[in-house]
Amino acid sequence: MRNFFYRISSAAARFMYGRNGGDQLNAALLALYLVLCVLQTLFARFRPLSLLLQLLTLAAAVLVMYRMFSRNLPKRQAENMRFLNWWRPIQIRLNGMKQRRLDKDHKYFTCKNCKTICRVPAGKGKIEITCPKCGQKIMGKS
Repeated sequence: MRNFFYRISSAAARFMYGRNGGDQLNAALLALYLVLCVLQTLFARFRPLSLLLQLLTLAAAVLVMYRMFSRNLPKRQAENMRFLNWWRPIQIRLNGMKQRRLDKDHKYFTCKNCKTICRVPAGKGKIEITCPKCGQKIMGKS
């Protein structure tokens, strides 16, 4: 029985050799596909919306499969790099927001002038903060 599964996995590996496989863009498209599936089941009673969601779900599934089995590696890698260049700043911002929310020792203020995030110790009362980047004064309670 073990030999059977080994032969199957070897055949799958040979088939995928030289193909794109899974990357970050495919993972994002797969997540989009799953969200569309959930929305499709939620809005099944609304016929036109359900039809539109069904078409979008099918398009996402076809796109995931096409990208996964594609042999045009330079083009798929370029697509993935464009996606990552778009996604990384969003991901960094989300991670920063999460870290700021978890940090109980500091209070964060955003400068209205240059959008710089300024960190001050929590529990100091009402304070005036000077933005290190542009010099703008920020009043706030820490």
